[in-house]
Amino acid sequence: MEFVEIAAGRYEVIAATRSVTTLKGMFGQPRKTVSIEEMNAVIAKRGAAAR
Repeated sequence: MEFVEIAAGRYEVIAATRSVTTLKGMFGQPRKTVSIEEMNAVIAKRGAAAR
């Protein structure tokens, strides 16, 4: 996966030919483990606030 800057501060993710497992560790350790239910609740709350 490559990140290509298409404008100042704007990037696109481009598929590469490597395995997705190469992403492991790229973004550091998560601060807190969250459940799917918690993720869905936050997405619903933020989505409703955007309207």
